[in-house]
Amino acid sequence: MHALDVLGDPVRRRILELLAEGEQSSGAVTAVIREEFAISQPAVSQHLRMLRGTGFATVRAEGTRRPYAVDSAPLQEIDAWLDRFRAFWDQRLDALGTELARGKRERRLRTGSESPDGPGSQDSPDDKDPGNRENRREVAGE
Repeated sequence: MHALDVLGDPVRRRILELLAEGEQSSGAVTAVIREEFAISQPAVSQHLRMLRGTGFATVRAEGTRRPYAVDSAPLQEIDAWLDRFRAFWDQRLDALGTELARGKRERRLRTGSESPDGPGSQDSPDDKDPGNRENRREVAGE
């Protein structure tokens, strides 16, 4: 089974998210998944078995506990597959960065001419603060 087929199921993706936080017992995983997805314990066990069988998760016996952990090897297969498409995202993210910088520059030029120090004045600390209300509005496109 291809790695993306395994991750096509939202329950299995959520189980991997839980395991990414650290090793978890099957009981702990089952409790969360049953609550979030309203599925039975045997159904959760089947998903865990699928993740084990496809190499996404490992399990070890620890007395009566069965701690599960993520195995990163299949994730590397997905990463390699996604690598072909990163160029598309890189271009778009670069363009977004350019547009954000252009908007900040235009705002500085507008507000700089109105400041008492003139157009060449230094930016106020608020201009660089991403938490600033105006900056959040600018990023949101308002």
